[in-house]
Amino acid sequence: MVNLKKYNDVLKLFVIFLTFVFITSCSKQNYYITKIEGKRIPIAEKENQAPEPKLDSEQTKLIENFIKPYREHINKDLDSVLAYCPVTLDKSSGKWQTTIGNLLADVTLMRGNLVFNAREKKNIDICLLNHGGIRSILPKGNVTSRTAFEIMPFENSMVVVALKGAQILELVDYFINEKKPHPLSGLTFTIDKNNAAKNILIQGKSIDKDKIYYVGTNDYLSNGGDNMNFFKKSVQKYVLDYKLRNILIDYFKEVDTIPVVNDVRITVE
Repeated sequence: MVNLKKYNDVLKLFVIFLTFVFITSCSKQNYYITKIEGKRIPIAEKENQAPEPKLDSEQTKLIENFIKPYREHINKDLDSVLAYCPVTLDKSSGKWQTTIGNLLADVTLMRGNLVFNAREKKNIDICLLNHGGIRSILPKGNVTSRTAFEIMPFENSMVVVALKGAQILELVDYFINEKKPHPLSGLTFTIDKNNAAKNILIQGKSIDKDKIYYVGTNDYLSNGGDNMNFFKKSVQKYVLDYKLRNILIDYFKEVDTIPVVNDVRITVE
């Protein structure tokens, strides 16, 4: 009988391999996704349906031998060391901000800005991601592509949203009301005794209610996900076609040692 868990794990690795192949091929040729469709396929046996034939040991061995080189190739790519992290970073390390959240927001703003500036000749002012989108720690030790897949297993891509200063104020109010350390970069403020924001600074300058600011985030949040409805009031939206996971992998490839970002972005009176 086939070991279903082992077989499913192998299939997952094969899907990851195909993802790598697709990303590589798209980087060399100008292919663009224009439409994605999906449907639910039931796997439960229907009434009167003949049971699936059982695979004997020889058939199982043939499948295993076929998949083995792909698994080894995938594991080699995923486990190649890209950088080193001096301490473990996790999302439970602070009330209003975390070391891993600071890192992810800074990296997303920095690398996303390379694309945004080249295309639009504009700069990203703020980056806001969601606390729930961080799915794993960044452990102390060697950092690999697998690390990035574990931290960001979803297929979210980066989007830049143009918001007026008035919507940035809504963003700040949302942050305070949520009481979650959402990854934040480029924006600092103080929470006073009345639970209101003051001393709001964007890139070190006082906020202007009428000015347009460019906020980097992911495609899910840009559509109002996690009740971030202020994004729906955007003046314009720019799709960068740059997955957040790939942003993280590209950053890992660039640095030798991951910095621990401890600067204070939100203060409380």
